[in-house]
Amino acid sequence: MELQVEQLCKSYRRKEALREVSFTLRKGIYGLLGENGAGKSTLMRLLATVDFPTRGSIRCDGKDIFQMDEEYRSFIGYMPQNYSVYPGFTARDFLEYMGVLKGIPKEKLKSRIDEVLEFVNLSDAAGRKVKTFSGGMKRRIGIAQAIINDPKILILDEPTAGLDPKERIRFSNIISDMGKDKIVLLSTHIVSDIEAIAGGLVVIKKGEILETGNVDALVQKVKGQVWEAVVRQEAYQRLRKERSVIHLKQMGKEVQVRFVGEKYADENCPSTEMNLVEPTLEDYYIFAGGREEMGGGFS
Repeated sequence: MELQVEQLCKSYRRKEALREVSFTLRKGIYGLLGENGAGKSTLMRLLATVDFPTRGSIRCDGKDIFQMDEEYRSFIGYMPQNYSVYPGFTARDFLEYMGVLKGIPKEKLKSRIDEVLEFVNLSDAAGRKVKTFSGGMKRRIGIAQAIINDPKILILDEPTAGLDPKERIRFSNIISDMGKDKIVLLSTHIVSDIEAIAGGLVVIKKGEILETGNVDALVQKVKGQVWEAVVRQEAYQRLRKERSVIHLKQMGKEVQVRFVGEKYADENCPSTEMNLVEPTLEDYYIFAGGREEMGGGFS
């Protein structure tokens, strides 16, 4: 299966949320990265046919998804960043309701609900009202409703928001397991979550695509440009104005800092320690966000 986005534009009155967005997704897990307001949620709403583009097209195996209508919706799963559930619904009631909306035959629905509840580790909570669930449990029931129809395309907007580390790991494992035979696109501010499970990446900034590609290949673009150093406070104040600082840790009169760019040299206040380190996706993302022009595509 292939999902092809071509010159996609979306405007809201005078605001252009997306401009000439183009990329192609095939089977696998893809991360969607961008700052707040970059257009990530708008793009996902269009891919889920919740909203319509101003211009451009989205095609699934060559067919326009908006012309496919119910056929397309029958094999997508969508988890928006914010979704609500009727307070009186139990987990099972909610999934039954969503299953009916998605056209799952009644004779198959009960067994399918049992399957997805077990998959997201909520079997023991099937009879509990969703309003009593923790944040992590609500996220998992969100995944359950998204996969109740066994979708071929799964769109997840900020799925790990508000989860504690243990729930994030569990959630990432669930998504990773599903990526074997589906197109999965997930948006998150937690870059390490994408690095752990995604094979591809779409970077978006101010409604435009900065770059797309294989995660490992993109990370290697900043190899040789990521440094960790321990510098004096005066040197750090100058360094942060000249380099993209990723992390820092105050150490009394000195600062331990990780930055991307050329090696920093300050003759008046030399570093006590500066080492070239292996880059991460976060390093690449900070580096990419600071560049004005980028291009590329999935191989």
